Amino acid sequence: MTGAQKLCLFYFVALMIAASLNYIPGLTDEDGLAFGIFALDIYDDALHVASALWALAAGLISVRAAKSFLILFGLAYLGDGVFGFFTGYGFLDLGIFTNESLGMDFSIFRVLANLPHLALGGLALLVGLRTKTA
Repeated sequence: MTGAQKLCLFYFVALMIAASLNYIPGLTDEDGLAFGIFALDIYDDALHVASALWALAAGLISVRAAKSFLILFGLAYLGDGVFGFFTGYGFLDLGIFTNESLGMDFSIFRVLANLPHLALGGLALLVGLRTKTA
C-alpha cells in the first residue's frame, strides 16, 4: 500500500470523526456549535460520510484511484475553505446558495471554522499532485 493510499484511509477515519461530532455529548455547545466554533448539520454530516466512503474506496482500489481522490477532494475542500473566508459559508453543503454572504472576515473564529477544509484540502491536493502512478 502506497503513501497516497494510506492517506486516503486516514481521510476515511478523519471524515467519519467529523461526521460524528454532533452526536458525541459535550462536543457541541448550547447553540449547536462544535467546539464552540462551527455548526454542522445533516447536510455536512452526509457530505463527510460520502467523502469518507469515497476515500475508503479509493485507498483500497489502487494508487490511481487514490491519486484521483486526493486531487479532486483536495480541490473541492480547499476551495470550500477559501469560500468560507469570503462568504462565511462553503459551497459543498450549498451554504453559499442558501445563506446571505457574511462578507470577508479573517477573525479567529472564521479562521478556525475554515482551517479543517483548508488543511485537509491542501494536504490532499499536494500529495495527489506529487503521487506517481505506473
